[in-house]
Amino acid sequence: MLGDFSYCNPTRLYFGENALDNLAGELAEYGEKVLLVYGGGSIKRTGLYDQVVSILKESGKQIFEVPGVMPNPTLEKLYEGCEAARTHNADLILAVGGGSCCDYAKAVSASAWCGEDPWEKYFERGEEVDCRVIPVGCVLTMVGTGSEMNGGAVITNRTEKLKADLEFGESVFPRFTILNPRLTFTLPRYQMVSGIYDIFNHITEQYFSGEDDNTTDYIAEGLMRSLLHSSRIALRDPEDYEARSNIMWTATWALNSLLGQGKSTDWMVHMIGQSVGAYTDATHGMTLSAVSMAYYRFLMAYGLPKFKRFAVNVWDVDPAGKTDEAIAGEGLDRMEAWMEELGVVMNLRELGVTEDMLEGIADGTFLLTGGYKILTREEVITILKASM
Repeated sequence: MLGDFSYCNPTRLYFGENALDNLAGELAEYGEKVLLVYGGGSIKRTGLYDQVVSILKESGKQIFEVPGVMPNPTLEKLYEGCEAARTHNADLILAVGGGSCCDYAKAVSASAWCGEDPWEKYFERGEEVDCRVIPVGCVLTMVGTGSEMNGGAVITNRTEKLKADLEFGESVFPRFTILNPRLTFTLPRYQMVSGIYDIFNHITEQYFSGEDDNTTDYIAEGLMRSLLHSSRIALRDPEDYEARSNIMWTATWALNSLLGQGKSTDWMVHMIGQSVGAYTDATHGMTLSAVSMAYYRFLMAYGLPKFKRFAVNVWDVDPAGKTDEAIAGEGLDRMEAWMEELGVVMNLRELGVTEDMLEGIADGTFLLTGGYKILTREEVITILKASM
């Protein structure tokens, strides 16, 4: 493990088929004014909306709603939520939906009372939260983002064609999250597999950085192997409870900050993918899958020992009689075959990207320094072209 670090995660999780039974007890800890945020209406079709509203009313809460949170929440939508939170003086923001709803709730939590433009404060200047924070709770219906147990929030500025990952501190972490795997059964297959790849990429973003032999990497390998196993079962039977519950639990631990402790992390697939998303509004996990293979094949030469370990420990590649390059390459080949088995998007054209967008996507890609190679803008363009 590298350096000194402090680790704390304040989110309380309720997991299982009866997890929603714990909502009333949590609501008792907060004031009477609840801002309910949700997406396009699927929770009404499934009956979850009625269940949650019933619990809120039985708990004596006043309910104010912000519906229509989109898969890639926009800055304009953030302003709308902030206005609603201030107008009603919300005591709790309850997000019911997928990761985008959780992201949105946290962004509103940190922004409603900040006293200035949140984009300028948190994104342009990178400042910490120093204002009143509205507590957040989540009822999760889609897995993948890990937003239910971290302080991150991805917001899209459509005017500037930028998709920014705002990282807030512990004060903005959800206070509680309800995790019932059965709530994910109604997802279309496209969304299920997109979420599965998002989970996997969250792990690889933290795994492919640093060459020290640390405990965190062993945890990451175990999570990846579990995800591979359960994903194949879920592909055959999307309502296999054990498989979907394992996927949900893996998603939470993939991005609750545990895997980033004591090591550097990369996140360049996310930076490129999020810039693609700002241009296409494509499903997040699919923007990651579309650029992953080109990026990791480019990166392999700079982190060969870890890519070799990945091939052997995650993909069961037999190293006997092979060069390190051949072992690492076979691991990536097996990863690509699994992605194709999932049915995720494998190139940018499927997302509507055209050649004339590549320069702008590269300009919107934030270049991070934690991985094996600090990319240049020209290298980002090379990776984008290889992803077409």
